[in-house]
Amino acid sequence: MTITAGIDIGTGAVKTVLFRVEGDKTEWLGKRNDRIRQRDPFKLAEEAYHALLEEAGLKASDVDYVATTGEGESLHFHTGHFYSMTTHARGAVYLNPEARAVLDIGALHGRAIRNDERGKVETYKMTSQCASGSGQFLENIARYLGIAQDEIGSLSNQADNPEVVSSICAVLAETDVINMVSRGITAPNILKGIHISMAGRLAKLLKSIGAREGVVLCTGGLALDEGLLNTLNESVKEQKMNVTAFNHPDSPFAGAIGAALWGAFR
Repeated sequence: MTITAGIDIGTGAVKTVLFRVEGDKTEWLGKRNDRIRQRDPFKLAEEAYHALLEEAGLKASDVDYVATTGEGESLHFHTGHFYSMTTHARGAVYLNPEARAVLDIGALHGRAIRNDERGKVETYKMTSQCASGSGQFLENIARYLGIAQDEIGSLSNQADNPEVVSSICAVLAETDVINMVSRGITAPNILKGIHISMAGRLAKLLKSIGAREGVVLCTGGLALDEGLLNTLNESVKEQKMNVTAFNHPDSPFAGAIGAALWGAFR
């Protein structure tokens, strides 16, 4: 029996998980998702890790392997570090065994990964454009529109005449949105337009790695944005790709899950 921890330090949040692994059997022992905001991410990761141990009734000495991913390589108490495309692929297959591709949609970038049934990475590609296709950009727009982040998806789904944001530059795209507001474009139509722009780029990423059929699991901070997920599935159909994008309630934890499981394997 192995008790293993996975810590994914991202740009916007620290995700921490605990697993008990015995042969092919895995058991969740706990999970935390802590927003970084203006805090030191490494101090936050250490606090989150010890809080999670306390919640699970464990001591640090009970943990056999502490695996980090994302920006966690410098965390002083980690046992080993794994590249994030590797951990997201493994975590995606854990959450959805049918997943043969992953879309990691984070605070600052998007990344498409093609993997096999074991979660082994076959190829991947990241967005090369500005941050207008990222979670941070969408969060800034939501703040400007005066809406909560968890309202974005439902509002986007209410759009009746979306206004597409064409700029790939975050600064220019935000200027576009300001102009839309001054012209009386509604928040749902603005958000749906942003989703259309983002989804088009994400679909092209999937095509570039050869993910043309099967299940795609969305991971990262924007994975639970139902408006983006619906628009992504519309976009892949338009591009004649035989894939379907899904999310999972634990999609934001995929990197941490993959780190913990690879740590147990190692």
